[in-house]
Amino acid sequence: MSDNTLVESMDILEILRLLPHRYPFVMIDRVLSIEPGVTMDALKNVTINEPFFQGHFPTKPVMPGVLMLEGMAQAGGLLAYHTAPDNVGKKLLYFAGIDKARFRKPVGPGDQLVYRIDLLKRKRSIWKMAGKAFVDDTLVAEAELLASFG
Repeated sequence: MSDNTLVESMDILEILRLLPHRYPFVMIDRVLSIEPGVTMDALKNVTINEPFFQGHFPTKPVMPGVLMLEGMAQAGGLLAYHTAPDNVGKKLLYFAGIDKARFRKPVGPGDQLVYRIDLLKRKRSIWKMAGKAFVDDTLVAEAELLASFG
């Protein structure tokens, strides 16, 4: 795959082929679009069946912010694997850091999260990405993420 190939969408089977994560820790249901080396959008359907809602919080279910960050990181991983496909199946992309994390609004059952990831910089094996999470076009979370192939 060349760095300029626009990927229209990706289903859960392709996501599971690329990412090492498995239930209950897969935070992406579908990739909406990827422009390798540039950007991607991914979707997470938030349902009451999520195991974290049993304890966070039983009377007012709220998706933990750290899981939204994890969803951004997984989306960043998919962007990185599409940008550097030689690493698929050979190297894992490790979450290396986070800066400027902000949570704007709570997310709960019935919401659809759309993660937007933009590659800011790539130097050797370090990837810096900007992640944003939206519900109905409203920004609910954002952060800058660092990752490294290892």
